[in-house]
Amino acid sequence: MSADVLILGVLFLFVGFLYSSVGHAGASGYLAVMGLWGVSAAVMKPTSLTLNIVVAVIGTIQFVSAGHFRWRLFWPFALGSVPMAFLGGTVKLPPEIFKPLIGLVLLFSAWRMWSDSRQRVEPKTEFPSVPVGVGVGAVLGFGSVLLGTGGGIFLSPLFLLCKWANPKETAAASVAFILVNSMSGLTGAVNNGAILPAGIGVWCVAVAVGGVAGSYLGARRFGGKTLRRLLAVVLVFAGCALAWDGIRLALKQGAEAQPVPATK
Repeated sequence: MSADVLILGVLFLFVGFLYSSVGHAGASGYLAVMGLWGVSAAVMKPTSLTLNIVVAVIGTIQFVSAGHFRWRLFWPFALGSVPMAFLGGTVKLPPEIFKPLIGLVLLFSAWRMWSDSRQRVEPKTEFPSVPVGVGVGAVLGFGSVLLGTGGGIFLSPLFLLCKWANPKETAAASVAFILVNSMSGLTGAVNNGAILPAGIGVWCVAVAVGGVAGSYLGARRFGGKTLRRLLAVVLVFAGCALAWDGIRLALKQGAEAQPVPATK
């Protein structure tokens, strides 16, 4: 076992712990770590989706058993997202333009989450209509898997900002949403020839350890204010990671496009 596999495993464990505590599975964090570590772009997407599935299974079990899952809140979004996530898994699109834009959106959401965490009383919530849920789920399912994520990083702030659910209900719905999206997206990616790296087994064990600890604390120990602030931290990390990855790819493409000076 190489040192790179072990170091990445430790980093993935930390990402899995932090993200799972707020009902996420960590895909944007895994992508950031792999991008900074120089992992091949061909394996980044299927790897992040695979690790997502491991953590999302654990998180779904924790939040459901703690009584925070609301089927009525979840199923319209899942109905719209699953087929579109499969489609998103089959598409390979240059991300250097929309990744920085999405990063800015996440940073704005983080600011809103932190500001809202100062409220002393949680606002009243109301489930969205079924057509709205299906439509939003379809957009998030396709777009998130296109980026190699499960969609929770976008769904959670939307739920809280629109007052569709409280923090724990949001976390429960988000992690289940991530699970079905990641499974569908990975299926599409594999059908399109995606491959997994040799260290995937070690990394799955690492994120499972982090996911168990983080989701337990998120489902049973942390309060609503704590979850909002943790989510804000996660969104800042994810926003910066996506923005930097897009800028890095744009700079790389620009360098490759430079003409080679002719030799005399």
